[in-house]
Amino acid sequence: MALENGKDPGITIRMAHYRPLPLRLLQFCLVFLALGIGVSMVSMYTIRYLKVPNVGITSRSNVIFPCIEERDSLESWIRPPSNLWHKMNDTELFWRASAVHLRKQYPFKRVPKIAFMFLAKGPLPLAPLWEKFFEGHEGLYSIYVHSLPGYVPDFPSASVFYRRNIPSQKVEWGMMSMCDAERRLLANALLDVSNEWFILVSESCIPLQNFSVIYHYISKSRYSFMGAFDELGPYGRGRYNPNMQPEVTLEQWRKGSQWFEVNRWLAVYIVQDTIYYPKFRDFCQPACYVDEHYFPTMLSIQLPKLLANRTLTWADWSRGGAHPATFGKNDITEDFFSLNIYKLDLTEQLPRHIPHSVETSSITVAKGSLKSHGADKGHESYDRNRASYKKSVPSYHKPVS
Repeated sequence: MALENGKDPGITIRMAHYRPLPLRLLQFCLVFLALGIGVSMVSMYTIRYLKVPNVGITSRSNVIFPCIEERDSLESWIRPPSNLWHKMNDTELFWRASAVHLRKQYPFKRVPKIAFMFLAKGPLPLAPLWEKFFEGHEGLYSIYVHSLPGYVPDFPSASVFYRRNIPSQKVEWGMMSMCDAERRLLANALLDVSNEWFILVSESCIPLQNFSVIYHYISKSRYSFMGAFDELGPYGRGRYNPNMQPEVTLEQWRKGSQWFEVNRWLAVYIVQDTIYYPKFRDFCQPACYVDEHYFPTMLSIQLPKLLANRTLTWADWSRGGAHPATFGKNDITEDFFSLNIYKLDLTEQLPRHIPHSVETSSITVAKGSLKSHGADKGHESYDRNRASYKKSVPSYHKPVS
């Protein structure tokens, strides 16, 4: 009976009861929605009609991604470092400087430059003369200065030496730290892809020819100017240590001047060396003076046909002693320069390889520990010295016949 009437006394059916959304919550949501729509419309109107830039996008583009955008430009890769003062150690610096571009053609107009590398203790007392030497040749040279740590140069902002000091370390005469400083100069100069030739000079060097003559002579030469000769006796082979074998044998041992000029390929080779460096560091110590043997020996073993086997730096060793002669004001005469300087033969054909010492009169830079009368008191007298040099410089720049 219960089934026939569609009723089941054992089943109870309950209807769900839904509570309506509170009125206050609904009003709050509607107000919040209206406020959001209003702000969006005001923002769109402001950007479109009042030309207000999108601050969020601009900030993101300029602050978060500057490096990515800069690397996309070739200019960022070929531009010389704006600041020579970096935080790289020697290992990091040499690694970066050893990068070689194997393609001979450049995708931009490259003007090859000469890197003048000054290895100095502190001040550059002959800077006014060098200022005159570089004048009018901007874009054809670069300058790098390695001074003792702690020395703070005070060149004026108009000087070619302004902010040209590189991070340096202590240098000891006759020790491997001297070669470390030279490699440090080469590595910093290699970071500028336009530097093609590298000349090492000291604070007591002076140019004996004008810039045009030196640039022409070096750029037209097929060789790099580094002395590498086999000297018999105690000051040559007598300094050799058998512990250098097998990398360096007695027959391969060479000697040359500390001051040199090398092209970019040889500069990279010097900086990237890890084979000969430990041998000379460990087994060439006073009375073996490593700066006279390391580079000449290494390059004469690996790349002898690229060396002219002589230096462009002249020094007077005729007076004997551990250092070259010092020239004072009484030595600097017209006869002195005419006898030692103006003999440069620009048509000279250099030999491919010479096993022994070569005497030459082709000179571009003099190393003689010149006394700088009045200029060695610091750069407070810089302008006065530069003015006095301007009057005497023309005799240094006698044209080559």
